[in-house]
Amino acid sequence: MTSATESRSLTSDQSQTDRQLVGRVQNGERAAFDLLVIRYQSRVASIISRYIHDSQDVLDLTQESFVKAYRAIGRFRGDSAFYTWLYRIAVNTAKNHLEARGRRPLAVMEVEDAEQLDAAPGLRDLGSPEKQLQRDQLQTAIDGALDELPEELRSALLLREADGLSYEDIAQVLECPIGTVRSRIFRARDAIDRRIAPMLET
Repeated sequence: MTSATESRSLTSDQSQTDRQLVGRVQNGERAAFDLLVIRYQSRVASIISRYIHDSQDVLDLTQESFVKAYRAIGRFRGDSAFYTWLYRIAVNTAKNHLEARGRRPLAVMEVEDAEQLDAAPGLRDLGSPEKQLQRDQLQTAIDGALDELPEELRSALLLREADGLSYEDIAQVLECPIGTVRSRIFRARDAIDRRIAPMLET
């Protein structure tokens, strides 16, 4: 099992490698950017899929995000980790895509994802086949609660619970203070907890 110290070391090594690759790209080495694409394409696709559910659109927007990153990489100065900078581009690309079509970003969180919320112990009891109906009802309630959240709350919660970003990384992706991130996540969790609490009691 990886210790906290080892985990921090691996993250540091990853960031250092990213900075080295970014430096090579900035020096005109296109192949180095291809390595960054390989490293992060699945994570970028994952975050875009939190906003957009058409698989072809996800693929197209993932590619668009990397094109934007490549064009802007000369302005990347390393003030944040490369992947948080890339995440911000991906989030903005997804939102812009929806806004261009006059659609509000949708949010879908699976029951398994929601197990990470404060109400988690109650959710784990719904796995048996005979309770599939209750599971479906709970899924619908979670989806509804997420869809009703203001965009800034929904984005912060999904980046934390679904994508596993730290508060610091979320602050950089959403371009707001860490205290604001914590507040948004707390409010989002509270709203969802209140929505599904009656179902968990039964």
